[in-house]
Amino acid sequence: MDAIAFEHHLTSPQGHGRVPDGAVTVTVDGGACCDQVALSISVGGDRVTDAGFEAHGCGAATAAGSAAVTLVRGCSVFEAARIGAAEIAGELGGLSPGKLHAAEVAADALARSLGAAVRAAGCVPPASPNGAQTSRTLVAMSGGVDSAVAALLCARDGETAGVTNTVAVTLELWSDHENDAERSCCSSTAVAQARALAHDMGLPHFTIDLRDEFRAGVVEPFIAGYAAGETPNPCVGCNGHVRLDAMLQLADRLGCRQLATGHYAQIAEADHHDGPLLRAAADDAKDQTYMLTALSPASLARMRFPLGGLTKPEVREIAADAGLPVASKADSQDLCFLAGTNRGRFLARHGGVGTAAGDLVDADGNVVGRHDGQHLFTVGQRRGIGVAAGEPLYVLDKDAVRNEVTVGPRSALRTTRVAVRNARLSRVGARVDRVKLRYRSRPIECRLPGDPEPGRHAALEIELAQAVDGAAPGQLACLMDGDVVIGWATIARR
Repeated sequence: MDAIAFEHHLTSPQGHGRVPDGAVTVTVDGGACCDQVALSISVGGDRVTDAGFEAHGCGAATAAGSAAVTLVRGCSVFEAARIGAAEIAGELGGLSPGKLHAAEVAADALARSLGAAVRAAGCVPPASPNGAQTSRTLVAMSGGVDSAVAALLCARDGETAGVTNTVAVTLELWSDHENDAERSCCSSTAVAQARALAHDMGLPHFTIDLRDEFRAGVVEPFIAGYAAGETPNPCVGCNGHVRLDAMLQLADRLGCRQLATGHYAQIAEADHHDGPLLRAAADDAKDQTYMLTALSPASLARMRFPLGGLTKPEVREIAADAGLPVASKADSQDLCFLAGTNRGRFLARHGGVGTAAGDLVDADGNVVGRHDGQHLFTVGQRRGIGVAAGEPLYVLDKDAVRNEVTVGPRSALRTTRVAVRNARLSRVGARVDRVKLRYRSRPIECRLPGDPEPGRHAALEIELAQAVDGAAPGQLACLMDGDVVIGWATIARR
């Protein structure tokens, strides 16, 4: 540890108390250590034009804030996006383990303020080494193995000496002390892990705070859907507009022509005059086209899915061969904002949709039991009904206004017709020959009566070639031609 360097930043802090004109300021708390660092950054074009900071807590926080300002002033946004706790500690001559937390807090504040400033005012020209236009790619990183390998493959494809062709971004979408930060892919902990991983891979990394947009565009509709008696699918909306829109806008700011993700999906009909479509991934067990169905052809035209032709074991092997520390990291399983909690607690805590006793009735309206709230049930559900009968009972329907849940035998669920609303078709409806009604279900042969034209349709009906055990209102119907996604719609009540 160089005591002189540390003392310089402690006694003559650079940018202390300064808030540059047009700067974005982000404050980060150090949790148990009680340190707090606020970084203010202004961006003009592709450079950090000025920076300042304020700090509270121990002296190491002040020194770390000063070091961050010193490192970031005047550098390109990509150089700034490579600065982490290690670089800040290095500027201070090294830090003892007891003081390293200050560098981590300052690095987090720097990353967040830089991301917000670039999102607001960045304007980086496309990569052009020696006058030749090359394609720069923005890669979404969550801290897991899939997005890490996607970033690795993009970096290998775009290697050009002296040019930044691959840039990483992580979105913070949700923050709640009830969540398990280690299991969530969108928490502040996940963001920090993804940033560290990107830096270890030599990539500039941007952090974007989308918590307000996520609450408005994903969580609120999720709560409203359950309150209305439906079973919403928040991931489709999140991928369809909240996350992808924000990342494509950032890509424009950073001069990135493409956006890559670690999803298992492929692109089809890339040269079609109406834009490309999604195609199912090579690995059926990991295919994620259902969750990406709401992406428009205009968005897909800028997308890359490096893992689309790989299997999960192959992805893990690539990660292990490259020495990535996430090679064996477990996949996230929950909705990101439900990690560590459950749907009932979440709806009560964030939406005021709590326990409300109601009737369980049969198809004739006879009361056969009681329940604690219709929002705790899904059409097609068998477990947890709590009524003894001669045969297993399933949820057939829900009435949110009456807080009533209709139950009956499995045979009562069977249907060959599914009503849908708010349909979007990117090609003619005559091409639709199968549909996925749930994320992990297999496509079912079907047709759309009337062969609807491309575009939006307020209501359609899907005729199935074989009966299914019900379709949950609020879920997505993924309309396909073979393994190609033609459109999508929301399942409606009949």
